[in-house]
Amino acid sequence: MALEYSTPTKIGSKAPAFSLPGVDGKTYTLESFANAKGLLVVFMCNHCPYVIAIHERLNQIAKDYAAQGIAVIGINSNDPLYRQDDNFENMIKTAKEWGLVFPYVFDESQQIARDYDAVCTPDPYLYRNVNGNFELHYHGRLDDQWKDESKVVEKSMRLAIDSLLADAKYEREAFPSMGCSIKWKELTAQKLAEKAAKAAQESKHK
Repeated sequence: MALEYSTPTKIGSKAPAFSLPGVDGKTYTLESFANAKGLLVVFMCNHCPYVIAIHERLNQIAKDYAAQGIAVIGINSNDPLYRQDDNFENMIKTAKEWGLVFPYVFDESQQIARDYDAVCTPDPYLYRNVNGNFELHYHGRLDDQWKDESKVVEKSMRLAIDSLLADAKYEREAFPSMGCSIKWKELTAQKLAEKAAKAAQESKHK
Protein backbone atom coordinates (compact mmCIF):
# COMPACT_ATOMS: atom_id res chain seq x y z
CA MET A 1 0.00 0.00 0.00
CA ALA A 2 1.75 3.13 -1.25
CA LEU A 3 0.86 6.24 0.76
CA GLU A 4 0.30 9.41 -1.26
CA TYR A 5 -0.71 13.00 -0.45
CA SER A 6 -2.95 15.14 -2.62
CA THR A 7 -1.17 17.75 -4.71
CA PRO A 8 -1.89 21.51 -4.56
CA THR A 9 -4.50 22.77 -7.00
CA LYS A 10 -5.18 26.42 -7.84
CA ILE A 11 -8.21 27.80 -6.03
CA GLY A 12 -10.71 29.13 -8.55
CA SER A 13 -9.72 26.67 -11.26
CA LYS A 14 -12.62 25.16 -13.17
CA ALA A 15 -13.69 21.54 -12.70
CA PRO A 16 -12.74 19.41 -15.71
CA ALA A 17 -15.72 17.94 -17.53
CA PHE A 18 -16.61 14.28 -17.23
CA SER A 19 -19.22 11.78 -18.37
CA LEU A 20 -19.04 8.60 -16.31
CA PRO A 21 -21.27 5.59 -15.61
CA GLY A 22 -22.69 5.22 -12.13
CA VAL A 23 -23.48 2.11 -10.13
CA ASP A 24 -27.16 3.08 -10.37
CA GLY A 25 -27.15 2.70 -14.17
CA LYS A 26 -27.12 6.44 -14.84
CA THR A 27 -24.44 8.52 -16.55
CA TYR A 28 -23.23 11.57 -14.64
CA THR A 29 -21.70 14.81 -15.92
CA LEU A 30 -21.08 18.22 -14.37
CA GLU A 31 -24.41 19.24 -15.86
CA SER A 32 -26.08 16.64 -13.64
CA PHE A 33 -25.36 19.00 -10.74
CA ALA A 34 -26.29 22.27 -12.44
CA ASN A 35 -28.73 23.16 -9.67
CA ALA A 36 -26.24 22.55 -6.84
CA LYS A 37 -24.58 25.41 -4.97
CA GLY A 38 -21.49 23.30 -4.57
CA LEU A 39 -20.11 19.98 -5.73
CA LEU A 40 -17.79 17.75 -3.74
CA VAL A 41 -15.85 15.45 -6.09
CA VAL A 42 -14.08 12.65 -4.23
CA PHE A 43 -11.70 10.21 -5.89
CA MET A 44 -12.17 6.98 -3.95
CA CYS A 45 -12.32 3.22 -4.33
CA ASN A 46 -13.61 0.08 -2.63
CA HIS A 47 -10.57 -1.50 -1.00
CA CYS A 48 -8.36 1.33 0.32
CA PRO A 49 -8.21 1.38 4.16
CA TYR A 50 -8.18 5.20 4.12
CA VAL A 51 -11.47 5.28 2.19
CA ILE A 52 -13.00 2.51 4.29
CA ALA A 53 -12.15 4.51 7.41
CA ILE A 54 -13.88 7.71 6.23
CA HIS A 55 -16.75 6.49 4.06
CA GLU A 56 -19.33 6.93 6.83
CA ARG A 57 -18.16 10.49 7.47
CA LEU A 58 -18.31 11.26 3.76
CA ASN A 59 -21.79 9.79 3.49
CA GLN A 60 -22.91 11.86 6.48
CA ILE A 61 -21.59 15.03 4.87
CA ALA A 62 -23.67 14.22 1.79
CA LYS A 63 -26.76 13.71 3.97
CA ASP A 64 -26.22 16.78 6.15
CA TYR A 65 -25.65 19.25 3.33
CA ALA A 66 -27.96 17.95 0.60
CA ALA A 67 -30.82 20.25 1.64
CA GLN A 68 -28.42 23.22 1.50
CA GLY A 69 -27.52 22.51 -2.11
CA ILE A 70 -24.25 20.62 -1.76
CA ALA A 71 -23.93 17.59 -4.05
CA VAL A 72 -21.36 14.81 -3.73
CA ILE A 73 -19.98 12.38 -6.30
CA GLY A 74 -17.47 9.56 -5.76
CA ILE A 75 -15.16 8.60 -8.64
CA ASN A 76 -13.24 5.32 -8.77
CA SER A 77 -10.28 5.55 -11.16
CA ASN A 78 -8.39 2.47 -10.02
CA ASP A 79 -7.44 -0.14 -12.60
CA PRO A 80 -9.45 -3.26 -11.66
CA LEU A 81 -6.78 -5.44 -13.25
CA TYR A 82 -4.45 -4.27 -10.48
CA ARG A 83 -7.00 -4.89 -7.76
CA GLN A 84 -10.15 -6.86 -8.60
CA ASP A 85 -11.86 -5.47 -5.51
CA ASP A 86 -12.17 -2.19 -7.41
CA ASN A 87 -14.02 -3.45 -10.48
CA PHE A 88 -17.45 -2.10 -11.40
CA GLU A 89 -19.34 -5.11 -10.05
CA ASN A 90 -17.71 -4.63 -6.66
CA MET A 91 -18.44 -0.91 -6.83
CA ILE A 92 -22.13 -1.79 -7.04
CA LYS A 93 -21.80 -4.09 -4.02
CA THR A 94 -19.80 -1.54 -2.05
CA ALA A 95 -22.28 1.25 -2.72
CA LYS A 96 -25.08 -0.97 -1.35
CA GLU A 97 -23.08 -2.21 1.64
CA TRP A 98 -22.03 1.32 2.60
CA GLY A 99 -25.46 2.76 1.88
CA LEU A 100 -23.99 5.54 -0.26
CA VAL A 101 -26.47 8.35 -0.80
CA PHE A 102 -24.41 9.97 -3.57
CA PRO A 103 -23.50 8.81 -7.10
CA TYR A 104 -20.52 6.48 -7.35
CA VAL A 105 -19.02 6.38 -10.85
CA PHE A 106 -16.26 4.54 -12.70
CA ASP A 107 -13.43 6.32 -14.52
CA GLU A 108 -12.29 3.27 -16.50
CA SER A 109 -9.90 5.17 -18.78
CA GLN A 110 -8.39 7.05 -15.80
CA GLN A 111 -8.49 10.21 -17.90
CA ILE A 112 -10.68 12.07 -15.43
CA ALA A 113 -8.28 11.37 -12.56
CA ARG A 114 -5.47 12.75 -14.72
CA ASP A 115 -7.55 15.80 -15.68
CA TYR A 116 -8.10 16.58 -12.00
CA ASP A 117 -4.52 15.67 -11.09
CA ALA A 118 -5.87 13.25 -8.48
CA VAL A 119 -3.24 11.01 -6.91
CA CYS A 120 -4.75 9.25 -3.90
CA THR A 121 -7.88 7.77 -2.39
CA PRO A 122 -9.57 9.69 -0.95
CA ASP A 123 -8.76 12.88 -2.86
CA PRO A 124 -11.57 15.42 -2.32
CA TYR A 125 -12.22 18.57 -4.38
CA LEU A 126 -14.93 21.03 -3.36
CA TYR A 127 -16.30 23.27 -6.11
CA ARG A 128 -18.53 26.34 -5.96
CA ASN A 129 -21.16 26.77 -8.67
CA VAL A 130 -20.56 30.20 -10.18
CA ASN A 131 -23.13 30.91 -12.87
CA GLY A 132 -23.00 27.33 -14.09
CA ASN A 133 -19.23 26.97 -13.80
CA PHE A 134 -17.78 24.89 -11.01
CA GLU A 135 -14.77 26.69 -9.53
CA LEU A 136 -12.47 25.13 -6.96
CA HIS A 137 -13.14 26.35 -3.43
CA TYR A 138 -11.15 23.82 -1.40
CA HIS A 139 -8.90 20.84 -2.08
CA GLY A 140 -7.65 18.87 0.88
CA ARG A 141 -8.38 16.50 3.73
CA LEU A 142 -11.81 15.61 5.06
CA ASP A 143 -10.64 16.14 8.62
CA ASP A 144 -7.52 15.83 10.78
CA GLN A 145 -7.87 12.20 11.84
CA TRP A 146 -8.52 9.73 9.06
CA LYS A 147 -8.28 6.61 11.21
CA ASP A 148 -10.29 7.43 14.33
CA GLU A 149 -13.27 9.74 14.02
CA SER A 150 -13.51 10.09 17.80
CA LYS A 151 -10.16 11.93 17.77
CA VAL A 152 -11.12 14.48 15.10
CA VAL A 153 -10.46 18.08 16.15
CA GLU A 154 -10.82 19.98 12.86
CA LYS A 155 -13.58 18.97 10.47
CA SER A 156 -11.86 20.62 7.52
CA MET A 157 -14.33 19.70 4.79
CA ARG A 158 -17.34 20.80 6.80
CA LEU A 159 -15.63 24.12 7.52
CA ALA A 160 -14.90 24.51 3.82
CA ILE A 161 -18.50 23.74 2.87
CA ASP A 162 -19.77 26.19 5.49
CA SER A 163 -17.55 28.92 4.05
CA LEU A 164 -18.79 28.14 0.54
CA LEU A 165 -22.41 28.42 1.66
CA ALA A 166 -21.58 31.71 3.38
CA ASP A 167 -20.03 33.07 0.15
CA ALA A 168 -16.73 33.41 1.98
CA LYS A 169 -13.19 32.21 1.29
CA TYR A 170 -11.77 29.25 3.14
CA GLU A 171 -9.30 31.10 5.35
CA ARG A 172 -7.71 28.17 7.15
CA GLU A 173 -4.67 26.27 5.96
CA ALA A 174 -5.67 23.56 3.50
CA PHE A 175 -3.86 20.40 4.54
CA PRO A 176 -3.52 17.69 1.88
CA SER A 177 -5.58 14.55 1.90
CA MET A 178 -3.72 11.28 2.31
CA GLY A 179 -4.44 7.76 1.16
CA CYS A 180 -3.53 4.88 -1.09
CA SER A 181 -2.11 5.77 -4.49
CA ILE A 182 -4.45 5.56 -7.44
CA LYS A 183 -3.77 2.24 -9.15
CA TRP A 184 -2.73 3.46 -12.59
CA LYS A 185 -2.65 1.11 -15.57
CA GLU A 186 1.12 1.60 -15.70
CA LEU A 187 1.34 0.08 -12.23
CA THR A 188 -0.63 -2.91 -13.42
CA ALA A 189 1.75 -3.44 -16.33
CA GLN A 190 4.70 -3.16 -13.96
CA LYS A 191 3.12 -5.57 -11.50
CA LEU A 192 2.41 -8.14 -14.22
CA ALA A 193 5.93 -7.79 -15.64
CA GLU A 194 7.46 -8.34 -12.19
CA LYS A 195 5.22 -11.36 -11.64
CA ALA A 196 6.24 -12.85 -15.00
CA ALA A 197 9.93 -12.23 -14.29
CA LYS A 198 9.63 -13.89 -10.89
CA ALA A 199 7.85 -16.89 -12.40
CA ALA A 200 10.52 -17.20 -15.08
CA GLN A 201 13.28 -17.01 -12.45
CA GLU A 202 11.61 -19.67 -10.32
CA SER A 203 11.17 -21.99 -13.31
CA LYS A 204 14.93 -21.83 -13.96
CA HIS A 205 15.63 -23.22 -10.49
CA LYS A 206 13.25 -26.15 -10.76
